[in-house]
Amino acid sequence: MTEIVRQPTLSERTDEQIREVLAGRRRGVRAMLLFAGPAMIASIAYMDPGNFATNIQAGSSYGYSLLWVVLMANLIAMLFQALSAKLGIVTGRNLAEICHDRFSTPVRIAMWIVSEVAAMATDLAEFLGGAIGLSLLFQMPLLAGMAVTAIVTYGVLLFEGRGFRPMELIIGALVAVIGLCYVIEMFIAPVAWGQVGLGLVTPSMPDTTALTISVGIIGATVMPHAVYLHSGLTQHRAPARNDFERRKLVRFSNWECIIALAVAGAVNIAMVVMASAAFHAGHPEVAEIETAYHMLTPLLGGAAAAVFLVSLMASGISSSAVGTMAGQMIMQGFVGFHIPIWVRRLVTMLPAFAVVLFGVNTTDALLYSQVVLSFALPVPMIALVMFTRNRAIMGDFANGRMTDIAAIVGTIVILCLNVILLLQTFGIPIPGLG
Repeated sequence: MTEIVRQPTLSERTDEQIREVLAGRRRGVRAMLLFAGPAMIASIAYMDPGNFATNIQAGSSYGYSLLWVVLMANLIAMLFQALSAKLGIVTGRNLAEICHDRFSTPVRIAMWIVSEVAAMATDLAEFLGGAIGLSLLFQMPLLAGMAVTAIVTYGVLLFEGRGFRPMELIIGALVAVIGLCYVIEMFIAPVAWGQVGLGLVTPSMPDTTALTISVGIIGATVMPHAVYLHSGLTQHRAPARNDFERRKLVRFSNWECIIALAVAGAVNIAMVVMASAAFHAGHPEVAEIETAYHMLTPLLGGAAAAVFLVSLMASGISSSAVGTMAGQMIMQGFVGFHIPIWVRRLVTMLPAFAVVLFGVNTTDALLYSQVVLSFALPVPMIALVMFTRNRAIMGDFANGRMTDIAAIVGTIVILCLNVILLLQTFGIPIPGLG
């Protein structure tokens, strides 16, 4: 009888090659590419449909003047995603699991509930965004677009069961689609590149409405689910066996965070630039995704409008899939409970279907989903800073003095801005802000 030899899977082959890199037998750019994946998946959170809406409003209303806010937000995101990855590499556990170990049961349950609500709010924005793009591109009812988006997203999630590498390649392809779409938009739109450069390096705040938009950009930068998810994604690869390997893994992870978040930042900058070039001079009132699409055709042509919708679809599908992955990790980490992926996918889609069925304005739904995220944001951020500066948990990998200061300052800045966002959302006057 002929013996059947099982061929190693793509993920298993990647693990073997990673071991060779850690042992020093493989070097160079190709060696670094083996570690690409976790930060790229996490970076999808920074290119979701919520970012589309905020960046379109920033560019159409204020031109290039708020680009510096996008740049600053991206730098903060790099820091926190790097800390999340480091926590996972060093401890071998994700952030939710460490919260489970370190906090009392009432605190842990409260954190879990807040994080689950945040995951559902995130998926509301992501799922609706993908469905809007699909319905506009193919001229179908929004409910039909939601049904198709649900099927495609579930199809993407099925690849997670085949190991980490296939899922990373699919998400990477969708990231590439989003990036390519905005490269094309940059060639179509009449961009004033000199003003782009000035906007990136010249802080300005034209009025209180600009402040509100800036708070929206920064307040949604560090997404709760992305912080939880990144710490778990780093464990899908060959685990470190000693501090020498951990140090190498952290170094590779830091480089991937810089590159992946730089790409995400470039896409966000491109969103603002495109909106500014297309709408600012004659149509500064554009603030909604649907309005932007309908006005792009007469201004820049049908190709620009179609490319915009393709990028929105890729963003919605990929970010919705990643949000579901994060929700699974949050539940399993906090309470040790696992449900089938199709059940979680169904549960997280229900609020989006309810929004459409009950005739709620989709833009308002997106706005209030971001408010929910603002409430949830302190939970993972504060926990992450606490754990990564704790030598009992991190040993020699605990944050250095400068990293600690940067993380604490970043946390305070984002929390303060989120408070401003929440107060302004509910119409509460803020002294000194008019």
